[in-house]
Amino acid sequence: MSEAGEIRPRKQSPIAGLSRSLKKFRKNPLAAFLIDLVVIVGAALILSVLIKAFLIRSFYIPSGSMLDTLQINDRIIVNVMVPEVMEVQRGDIVVFRDPGGWLGAIPTSDKEPIQEISDFILGTFGITAPDSAEHLVKRVIGLPGDVVTCCDDEGRLLINGVGIDEPYLRPGANPSEIEFSVTVPEGHYWVMGDNRPNSTDSRYHTDLPTGGFVPEEVLVGRAFVISWPMDNWTFLDNYPEVFGGVPKP
Repeated sequence: MSEAGEIRPRKQSPIAGLSRSLKKFRKNPLAAFLIDLVVIVGAALILSVLIKAFLIRSFYIPSGSMLDTLQINDRIIVNVMVPEVMEVQRGDIVVFRDPGGWLGAIPTSDKEPIQEISDFILGTFGITAPDSAEHLVKRVIGLPGDVVTCCDDEGRLLINGVGIDEPYLRPGANPSEIEFSVTVPEGHYWVMGDNRPNSTDSRYHTDLPTGGFVPEEVLVGRAFVISWPMDNWTFLDNYPEVFGGVPKP
């Protein structure tokens, strides 16, 4: 109350004023729809970023090195909790960054601004994978400590002295045309493609500093399903029956 006895109006709280304005705004059906749309899209975007960062990612297959298991331009979903949370197993199909010298120069092309924005948005949601060409996809054959050798009298790969039959190989492909015997170092993996005659995998990079082995720190995760096209949809097997008889190193 003022000295003259007048009652002064109370100051309006900014939050209360904003709340009243929003209520009025939401009474308009179009405005209410737009608010709901923004909230839904925003929540979906945040959820997609979190999923992509901590759970799964999407990649497409740019080459034929994993035929017939993976077709060119197949889209795969990758569990990125491997190997930090879940261990890599023999037979897993893994996505990894170039350890150094595996990929040649990646061709670049100027994109229109609208395409750059589209790639960013769709890539964030996991709908597209703009950086797929910067990654490789192979099957894990040797774990740390394993001795992998080509080949026994039957033409099979040996892991720790045990020959394995590989049903995932492309029909007509031999386990390897190159003879080798390697011991996988700690923290590394020996990987090979399912289309062995057309896969520049660990066998072809033994002259590099990494010796053809893939360091654990470049692994992105394990592919577990083909998500597109729908005709190719399937879960990706790591064939435990193939590697079940392999002894520990």
